[in-house]
Amino acid sequence: MKVSLVISTYNWPQALEICLMSALSQTRLPDEIVIADDGSKEETRLLIESFKRQSQVPIVHVWHEDLGFRLAMIRNRALRAATGDYIVQVDGDVILDSHFIADHIDVAEKGCFIRGTRCCITEEVSSQLLQEKRASLRIYSKGLKSRFNATRLPFAFSRKESDATKVKGCNMAFWRDDLVAVNGYNNQLQGWGHEDEELCWRLINLGLKKKIVKMHAVVYHLHHKLCSRESEDQHKEELKRCIQDRVVRAENGYDQIDEV
Repeated sequence: MKVSLVISTYNWPQALEICLMSALSQTRLPDEIVIADDGSKEETRLLIESFKRQSQVPIVHVWHEDLGFRLAMIRNRALRAATGDYIVQVDGDVILDSHFIADHIDVAEKGCFIRGTRCCITEEVSSQLLQEKRASLRIYSKGLKSRFNATRLPFAFSRKESDATKVKGCNMAFWRDDLVAVNGYNNQLQGWGHEDEELCWRLINLGLKKKIVKMHAVVYHLHHKLCSRESEDQHKEELKRCIQDRVVRAENGYDQIDEV
């Protein structure tokens, strides 16, 4: 299995730095890292270039112009650039447990996509981690809001559902062929909200199961301010249509992205 780790980011190089540090400290390294950059400034580019020079894992930086929140579109661009047959997706504001990639490989299953969980970190401890450039946490570390979500056990708890509510875009995994079959993310969903749910409902409409995984593939989520919710109502309507009409392929998605 060739694994592509896709990390989304936007103008927070301090968080991306410790995310990349954790990604390059895995017990099983990803085969490549693709950074889905939604229009960050020069500081982020320079940071990524410095990691490229020292990393034993190929790092690909996929960027487009900053025209507002276009997470769905930049993830499609990253998928275009990825060469792995398995896509593990995180946000650039998380710290990966050292077994994160190995655990995702362990729970991967044909006919399923994976919904992982996250352990949120308090604002105070998040600031300390960023200042210290520290990318290692454990279940007993201070500042964790839900220690259950930080628990890692050798045998993961998992269950399958035919329901795409409550997905976590900061910790998910998909077979590449499944993403291509539903035409990836919906590029029309610009602004915050529900782009992950809409994608996952189309995967379920295709016939896949959502596999919820606990106590495996742990990520720690840095504290940050919430994004604007001004597009949420519009996105909810698109999500409702997707569910009611059992939509499988996005009209404007992966296939509509130029080659990168």
